[in-house]
Amino acid sequence: MTWSYWRVPPFITSIFFILGVLTLYWVLFNWITSWVHARHINIDDDVINSWHGVIYMLVFVFSMQTSIVGQSNSWEFMNFQIIAIIFCAYFLNIHVPYYFFFPIVLIYMVFNQSIGYWQSWAHAITLITFFWVLNSIRIHFQNHKRAPLIYMAVSVPFGGLLWFWMKFKFNFSWSTFGQEWLYLIIFEMLLYAYVTMLTRDSEFKLRLAQFASHDALTQTENFAAYTGEIKFLFDDSVKNNLKLSMMMFDIDHFKHVNDTYGHLAGDRVLQHVADVVQTVINANDTKVKLYRTGGEEFNVLFPGYDLESTQTIVRQIFVALNHLDVNFGDQQIPISISVGVSTLAAADASPTDFYNRVDHNLYHSKRNGRMQITVE
Repeated sequence: MTWSYWRVPPFITSIFFILGVLTLYWVLFNWITSWVHARHINIDDDVINSWHGVIYMLVFVFSMQTSIVGQSNSWEFMNFQIIAIIFCAYFLNIHVPYYFFFPIVLIYMVFNQSIGYWQSWAHAITLITFFWVLNSIRIHFQNHKRAPLIYMAVSVPFGGLLWFWMKFKFNFSWSTFGQEWLYLIIFEMLLYAYVTMLTRDSEFKLRLAQFASHDALTQTENFAAYTGEIKFLFDDSVKNNLKLSMMMFDIDHFKHVNDTYGHLAGDRVLQHVADVVQTVINANDTKVKLYRTGGEEFNVLFPGYDLESTQTIVRQIFVALNHLDVNFGDQQIPISISVGVSTLAAADASPTDFYNRVDHNLYHSKRNGRMQITVE
């Protein structure tokens, strides 16, 4: 199925090739991040993005160049390589330190048999500068209303300069130079449109995921997020004989707060309580997680903690919230909390069993005077 059969110009096939390469990148990236998240591996998505982007594009560039290395037409895939640079530097916002960049360029020049040409050195210096400038405009103008124009204002002249060095090295015609530069400009515009479309779709999905897993009022993770996390932690703890503890608390007489001061005041109390608890957790151990699991009910999960080791954080939360006055307008709303704490036991056959035991401890605190901690 060749050009002579389909009558499809190489330029058109190049467009679909580039779009296919970019689509494969996003598919692989989404698969890797999903795999990492499913296993609760503590690797930031930006780190995955950087390493995956660099490795993927290096494999792409080197594998393409292998078929024409050392030949008189070894410039033919340069537009693809420039697009790979733009994709990594601008759209993935990958920052490559100079002490990594220069070895990569040198290895590529040796591989491409071009290290002895001054034009290749000029091309390499231009490429490195292009990468850094793309990083800079990404940081400073990403959300600017003229971001596409700024992107093109940088990409077009740098692309022309890169082709200018190749024109002198390989001595092809000016018409070929103009044609390849024009193709690159079109590729750059398509790249911007395509990646922007994908990015907006990804951001929309992230907002939906955030909405599904977080409480809109307090910005803590919600019951749905708690359910997924406790299932993973329970299974992992049982399988690997790991410690796991849970704290459950709710705000005493919260209905009275709503009835006396109004629901907006109740909302303010919930927000303030969540902020205080999250501050205590952040000051101690960010692996400990807070969830709003009911109206005025919150759960705190302690992976790797036995009962004794939870006491510092539990006591700090208890002291910080009890007798706390929450400001609402010109009113001071006093609050207190009741607490139940327990640790995973051999008798717990499911996360629900564990939850029920902690819940039982909480209600023991409430039935016996409130504003106390019950630990079993």
